[in-house]
Amino acid sequence: MKRKATSVWNGNGKDGKGSLSSPSGFFDSTPYSTKTRFENEDGKLGTNPEELLAAAHAGCFNMALSFQIASKGFDADELHTVATVTIDKEQGSDDFGIQEIHLKLKGKVTGMTREDFDVVARIAKDNCPISKALKAVPISLDIEFEN
Repeated sequence: MKRKATSVWNGNGKDGKGSLSSPSGFFDSTPYSTKTRFENEDGKLGTNPEELLAAAHAGCFNMALSFQIASKGFDADELHTVATVTIDKEQGSDDFGIQEIHLKLKGKVTGMTREDFDVVARIAKDNCPISKALKAVPISLDIEFEN
């Protein structure tokens, strides 16, 4: 089984804004920002843990990446990340477990080099709080870049 959620972020970490979307419609261009993230605004009912995990990871990664980009003196024009959480039966068991998380990033940062973008994207992947919490799960990253 695979669950997906998409995050789009515009601007820097502090003042930027993003939206979360998911196939179930639980998130449908639902706004998020540093303010809404830390003030815990209520959402809608009807999602599943894997989709929420995917949304959380995509959003956390984009926000962490926007801070990394800002540390290099740039603002992200747009960061678009699809997080795919794969859940399946664990080998030799009837129990299900999260097998992997794949992040697919499309980024646009005017003036930044591809090399610098790749470096900060990998730093954000390894250091965003959701990635840190999920160290037991393999996390992969594909990067597309436009400047």
